[in-house]
Amino acid sequence: MAEYKTKEQKRKFYKSHAWQEVRQRVLIRDNYECQECKRQGKVYTDYHDPNKHKRLDVDHIKEIYTHPHLALNEDNCETLCVRCHNDKHDRFWLRKKQAKWDDEKW
Repeated sequence: MAEYKTKEQKRKFYKSHAWQEVRQRVLIRDNYECQECKRQGKVYTDYHDPNKHKRLDVDHIKEIYTHPHLALNEDNCETLCVRCHNDKHDRFWLRKKQAKWDDEKW
């Protein structure tokens, strides 16, 4: 059984042909819609355009580093928009920078 604990192992997995096929099937199954947005009553879709930056991710419900045997299982995957995916994994790269000074500039 493969392990996905290091960055290099994960990178190799996510670039593999097998993952790309599973990813595409999951996007089609989920109709290119963010499943978390749908659960919240919103709809976010992004039909695939290879010339655009990717706006939808296929996320593993049970992470591959803890459940490597489910890495290619479509039932363990769902489509999420980038915002919901980042929220799920506590990635807050979209935060605004805090100002260094509170006083007025002259």
